[in-house]
Amino acid sequence: MKKSLSLLLALAFGATLTAQAVTKASPDSEPGPARNTPGVELAQTLSTVTGVAISPLFGVGAVGAWKYYHTLPEKRANLPWFAQPAFWMPALLLVALVGIKDVLGTTAPVALKKPFDIAEAIENKISGLVAAGAFVPLLVTTFHDTGTETVMLSSMGFATMDLSWLYNVILVPVAVAAFIVVWLVGNAIHVLIVLSPFTTVDTVLKGSRLALLATVPATSYINPWLGALWAIIIIIVSWFIAGWSLRLTHFGIAFLWDYLTLRSKRFTPDPTANKMFLGRKLNKVPVRTYGRLARNDAGKLVLNYRPWFVLPARTVELPEGNYAIGCGLLYCEIMRAEGADTKTMLLLPPRYRGHETELVRIYGLAGTREVGLRAAWKWLKELFGFKAQVKAAAA
Repeated sequence: MKKSLSLLLALAFGATLTAQAVTKASPDSEPGPARNTPGVELAQTLSTVTGVAISPLFGVGAVGAWKYYHTLPEKRANLPWFAQPAFWMPALLLVALVGIKDVLGTTAPVALKKPFDIAEAIENKISGLVAAGAFVPLLVTTFHDTGTETVMLSSMGFATMDLSWLYNVILVPVAVAAFIVVWLVGNAIHVLIVLSPFTTVDTVLKGSRLALLATVPATSYINPWLGALWAIIIIIVSWFIAGWSLRLTHFGIAFLWDYLTLRSKRFTPDPTANKMFLGRKLNKVPVRTYGRLARNDAGKLVLNYRPWFVLPARTVELPEGNYAIGCGLLYCEIMRAEGADTKTMLLLPPRYRGHETELVRIYGLAGTREVGLRAAWKWLKELFGFKAQVKAAAA
């Protein structure tokens, strides 16, 4: 991972420094960052990719609207898809509706607000995939039409060779990789908003994301090189927390999919191994690691997983103890009892709701118990004697 980070940083810094050198060396360049020289355009593109990654729908819509209004009327028909009013008008309208929802949602009940937060999280994933696959490559390869790669390559001694393809082959993957690591962080914030039961926390998270988004065009407007430097800083920070962001993103996707498709009604636990999330850091294996829980030949509980979902399989052994299933209102967990205290060891996606007894039998656990809101509701009923009244009526 360190080698990949070094390569990504080297390419990003190299592209930025080369672009700056080209800008200064270009005979058509003028003092000040306002002139659209190839180097300045590349620096602005780096800022654009970073800003769009934080909020894909808003970013792509805003870039499309800006490009449309800064193009001569007779040339607007040749603009790319994201700069056509048929795309950016509905996109910005949807963003405006989301903004209104966020403002009004601060006073709305959580139960009424959460479905809209879930819809926004799904939209962010879809728009992020579209931006990564269709917008970012198109944005970067646009330099071929402006002659940017010709100027840059000629400055390195390749004036007589047509190596424009090499420019795109190098820069497009770097831009897409930078977009993905930043988008993962923004998407992780969406997941936290969906999982948070408090509207005040939602407001803080959304305000932080909006503030970060605003800094990207602001710094680029002040000076393209300052904007590019700030974009690189955001990319570096995003890279270092990419693993955390990926795990939280996958965690949120799994939960949303199970909720929206009512998967628990058509799901049957596997008799030997079932997919779950690690509920706490265990033997340097990070929290929310996704794997299959099983019992090994020695009868111990183990989680088999693949780092980054594709690397060679590994196994982490759960410590000895008394394990039970905690039944919550929205999802379940596997907990380990330590005297009077319990520790969450594994988080079960919502598909396991209603299958707790089967899991107890499969893994030989100590039974089930109420946790979270369900435990509080049970305690409240017992406090007022409701449970006893029901038993008496039944008798």
